[in-house]
Amino acid sequence: MSIFLNSNSKILVQGMTGSEGTKHTSRMLKSGAKVVAGVTPNKGGQSVDYDGTSVPVFNSVAEAMAATGANVSVIFVPPKFAKAAVMEAISAKIELCVVITEGIPVHDSVIFVNEALNSGTTRLIGPNCPGVISPGESNAGIIPADITKKGRIGLVSKSGTLTYQMMYELRDFGFSTAVGIGGDPVIGTTHIDCLKALEEDPETDAIVMIGEIGGDAEERAAAFIKDNATKPVVGYVAGFTAPEGKTMGHAGAIVSGSAGTAQAKQDALEAVGVKVGKTPSQTAELMRQIMNNLK
Repeated sequence: MSIFLNSNSKILVQGMTGSEGTKHTSRMLKSGAKVVAGVTPNKGGQSVDYDGTSVPVFNSVAEAMAATGANVSVIFVPPKFAKAAVMEAISAKIELCVVITEGIPVHDSVIFVNEALNSGTTRLIGPNCPGVISPGESNAGIIPADITKKGRIGLVSKSGTLTYQMMYELRDFGFSTAVGIGGDPVIGTTHIDCLKALEEDPETDAIVMIGEIGGDAEERAAAFIKDNATKPVVGYVAGFTAPEGKTMGHAGAIVSGSAGTAQAKQDALEAVGVKVGKTPSQTAELMRQIMNNLK
């Protein structure tokens, strides 16, 4: 069991013939993911060989889905073409659309995120995210597959690099699913969406939630945890030393006055019983203690 992605997931890659698409398609295949198609307009009919695995290229998402049964799209398309790529995937009724591309204009993201929400069929993860991985089952995106194993911890994170660090530090326990939701101001799948799915997943025993400064997503997640969570949650909030008014890393990571500070987020989480680490390593240690007590 896992959330959003499993061993039956069939992945198509929009932008597979570009440099990033080619590189990460190879990595996904090596990790055991079922990548069944690439989509690049005007390159339909071609195929790309990955160490003996030939992946066909189609002109459109709809063609690729009809021919291969793909139900997941991973998007490696340059920012100025990304909105069109996402809208195409939603129009084709793909079940899961993972938008890796960073630097997409917020105006474009607002349009396609709303389109996905209104579609009733497409779950959108990202943009500007590392994707989602269910170790030992499937991997849609750029998360390294060899840094952990299958286990019973769920992870949701705004940060790609902190996702990797947490997975590595807790590799002896392993993960059911790790989701990098992205750090842009407007994203599809949220902390709350992932917390709800992990709460309902019978093979997830505990959850790590990684947030960062900016916005109020973590405060809203804390309210959800208070009312709905039965599984232990530990948290980490990046950005305690960030100066006010300066964008740090992700486009959404900006503090305005007292809103969106790391301290405010930590206070909200601790108020509902979430243990919050001062560093990623301390956060991993808090989860380690929980998992040892669950044995």
